[in-house]
Amino acid sequence: MPHTAGTPPEASEAAEPRRCPWAGSAPDYRQYHDEEWGRPRLEDTELLERLSLEAFQSGLSWLTILRKREAFRKAFHGFEPERVARFGPRDVERLLGDAGIVRNRQKIEAAVTNARATLALQRGGGSLAQLIWSFAPARRPAPRSPADVPASTPESRALAQTLKREGFCFVGPTTAYALFQAVGVVNDHLADCHVRAACARDQAAARAKLNLKG
Repeated sequence: MPHTAGTPPEASEAAEPRRCPWAGSAPDYRQYHDEEWGRPRLEDTELLERLSLEAFQSGLSWLTILRKREAFRKAFHGFEPERVARFGPRDVERLLGDAGIVRNRQKIEAAVTNARATLALQRGGGSLAQLIWSFAPARRPAPRSPADVPASTPESRALAQTLKREGFCFVGPTTAYALFQAVGVVNDHLADCHVRAACARDQAAARAKLNLKG
């Protein structure tokens, strides 16, 4: 880790906690890494937001999405499934004219489609949270380097297939795994990351609440 000239390396190391390497490139990343990434999410509104933003991120940097997130929330009414599901062609055109978000018709329409699919799950007695977390893998050893973190897994491939059957779109195995990471289904903070232990405790509590084994 770089240190300021004249400051002993150990003092600099002590002042700045260890993070996953990707979190060190921008303040937005550091805040997201420390406060959100890997923290379990169990509410459908939060999960629809994360699913939508992961899809919007496709082909772009996550930093771009983070910096536009408040604009996304305003444009999509907080990603409340009931409200987004009612969006029609005029709403899509409105969003295509909103410079604060990613103006991609396919991704905007996917967010609307996925809100409707979320409502269908709820009307059937289920939830998006139950569906996503039902594919939680058994806990595995902490990754020691980014090379130990997969881009997709059998569970993310199975989730992507199931979501497609349930009417969701724009969610492939890689997006599904990124969703797992973002909402705490898996804990991919590296072994020496300062928030890994807290995320592990939160994940254990979430799994217990959902009666998940492993």
